[in-house]
Amino acid sequence: MEGRRVVVSALQFACTDDVSTNVNTAERLVRAAHGKGANIILIQELFEGYYFCQAQREDFFQRAKPYKGHPTILRMQKLAKELGIVIPVSFFEEANNAHYNSIAIIDADGADLGLYRKSHIPDGPGYQEKFYFNPGDTGFKCLSAICWDQWFPEAARAMVLQGAEILFYPTAIGSEPQDTGLDSRDHWKRVMQGHAGANLVPLVASNRVGKEIIETEHGKSEITFYGNSFIAGPTGEIIETANDKEEAVLVAHFDLDVIKSKRHSWGVFRDRRPDLYKVLLTLDGSNPQL
Repeated sequence: MEGRRVVVSALQFACTDDVSTNVNTAERLVRAAHGKGANIILIQELFEGYYFCQAQREDFFQRAKPYKGHPTILRMQKLAKELGIVIPVSFFEEANNAHYNSIAIIDADGADLGLYRKSHIPDGPGYQEKFYFNPGDTGFKCLSAICWDQWFPEAARAMVLQGAEILFYPTAIGSEPQDTGLDSRDHWKRVMQGHAGANLVPLVASNRVGKEIIETEHGKSEITFYGNSFIAGPTGEIIETANDKEEAVLVAHFDLDVIKSKRHSWGVFRDRRPDLYKVLLTLDGSNPQL
């Protein structure tokens, strides 16, 4: 009996700070992934330009565009329809007076399946996203989360409970400007491998490479993005991985019916106890009755 077979891809490349150059690179790599048989292709987070959140600059809000009529989304819709592939498209969204770190899911016929707005917004040296992004208001959807969401097991579980059979995480992460000795790369990978293993679903993570220097209010800030985009299988095993410097097109094949049977046989969803998880609903995670 023929299973539900899918071929997923993670792309990785160094961004310039020119939108047309980056979108052209993304299209070139999407076509390369399609040439390898991929039918769901993940591009890295905010790939239209440099990761601008190193600085708190009012002029960077000009990089945001409304969801409807967004030129990069329209271009990716055309590409998806031409190639018959699914493309999650990360972008900086302007929504009236709000701004979001968002992703539009483009189906294989070019249709826009809807929008997810990043739920968890980081704020620290080099990653000052709270200056630019409102907390997402869409709730979790059943295909993709975004970067900082990847550190929260609740996000992965919520997506799988809604029917996600593969998890996708577009990302922009690298060195820490305030601490050159801090390297989160392996931690970053292991956390997402855990999401795959805990939920028994494959996982695709796309990150950028290259050094990006941003002029901030306190002088220059730079991040060297560590790449290491990867595809994990349903027990968290690494199937394909990129290095920390080079452009990459990763591809992996999965039979979703085989994985579904294994997921059911493990019983991790059968044996869940939501009645005991009320502690998760408290503001600070404490429960005086426990």
